[in-house]
Amino acid sequence: MEASPARANPGVGTGDRWHVEVDRSLCIGSAQCVHTAPDGFRLDSARQSHPADPKTDANEKILAAAENCPVEAIMISLLGSGEPVFPPEE
Repeated sequence: MEASPARANPGVGTGDRWHVEVDRSLCIGSAQCVHTAPDGFRLDSARQSHPADPKTDANEKILAAAENCPVEAIMISLLGSGEPVFPPEE
């Protein structure tokens, strides 16, 4: 899934902070997020992904990990307002 053109890389480079979540009921443990953003995600002993820090600075690699998740298990919102960053609102 791609970010909408008007919101490409929302928050990246603006000093915004994000809240990152992984829906563990969807996560299949592909580790694609860990390979894309090794500082942003970890796998636990059950091979389930989780954010290294759920509250993080806006980061292109974390956004890319969310966009490339094969099951769309990663959600990103603006910290404070809760405005969705990924997946974008339709």
